[in-house]
Amino acid sequence: MKYFSLIWSALFRSKTRTLLTLLSVVAAFLLFGLLDSVRVAFNSGGSVAGADRLVVASRLSITQMLPYSLLTRIESTPGVKKATYAAWFGGIYQDPKNFFPNFSVGPGYLDMYPEYIVDPAQVKAWEADRTGAIVGENLAKRFGWKVGDTIPLQATIFPQKDGSNAWPLTLRGTFRLADSKRKGEENQLIFHWKYFDEANQYVNGQVGWYMVKLDNVNHATRVANAIDAISANSAHETKTQTEQAFNQSFAKQFADIGLIVTAIMGAVFFTLLLLTGNTMAQAVRERIPELAVLKTLGFTNGTVLVLVLVESVLLIVLGGVLGMGLASVMIPVVSGASNGMIALPSIPAQTWALGLSLMVAIGLIVGALPATRAMRLKIVDAAHWPASCMIRQRRPTSAFALTTV
Repeated sequence: MKYFSLIWSALFRSKTRTLLTLLSVVAAFLLFGLLDSVRVAFNSGGSVAGADRLVVASRLSITQMLPYSLLTRIESTPGVKKATYAAWFGGIYQDPKNFFPNFSVGPGYLDMYPEYIVDPAQVKAWEADRTGAIVGENLAKRFGWKVGDTIPLQATIFPQKDGSNAWPLTLRGTFRLADSKRKGEENQLIFHWKYFDEANQYVNGQVGWYMVKLDNVNHATRVANAIDAISANSAHETKTQTEQAFNQSFAKQFADIGLIVTAIMGAVFFTLLLLTGNTMAQAVRERIPELAVLKTLGFTNGTVLVLVLVESVLLIVLGGVLGMGLASVMIPVVSGASNGMIALPSIPAQTWALGLSLMVAIGLIVGALPATRAMRLKIVDAAHWPASCMIRQRRPTSAFALTTV
């Protein structure tokens, strides 16, 4: 750009102020990069491996359980290849801080998820053990569990029939996933629903949800409608949806990630608008005499407007790119610290695109008022500008430096 050196000089005219503002922009977009990456991960499309699976849950709430008797009717629905079931257990290990998903599951659960790689001998041992459990490799590494160890889960919802909260399970195997983007799923534990149903104090003959494998993925809508029709107008109406939609609904039982990210970033960017807007207004106010000189040299009002707007956008883009760059470096660190619970190898392209759009938009917004003021400045007004604002510079200003360009 012809006047880039002029814009750069004006931007760093007050180095301290510019650097402090840049740090604020870097912090804002660092936070944006991290949070929006999590949001995109939660809302991203389901895996190819799960395209032929549906989940049947209560229409009222995902916490509402369904009768076990629905299984045979679901299995007999045209288009259903096979079905199984699971129920949320919600136990903890040693300390409430040691949270990880744990479920009781029905027969054939692992067959429903062929992407879960398990040693067949371990599957056989698990199926033969009433109190057996299988965990993901990440979870086993996290707590140092080995096959044969006893895992003393503590119930938070479902005590045993004798009133005890202790549910000792024997580790019979571990599973892993080849897809690095799904390593977070290796942080869960599964055990037998039959054991849960027989031993818990409160619910019997009920499951949390059903998993359905389709014989043809193109028939998903028809099969879903047929399954929901089974329980229509009953006390346990169902809602059949894709695995991806179910997982998002399940996550929202704990928190609406999208809403949280939007609320936080809305507050952050509003503060950023005020801060950078004040910075740009002050910068232009201090350069009134220089802007008058530019107009004396023949710069049009439109050119002055563009110079100030580009300076504003450049400030935001510099800080924003640095912030998101730092976020892309930190994400693998965050993933490692979360033991795979948040598996984000890099900032998604969607987040980069949104981030760059926000940088330009914020730059234009905060620069609009100062740029308009600079455009409307009359040369004669500079003559009445306080002398204190004109004496500060001991070296050539950016405007005078232009004469040598």
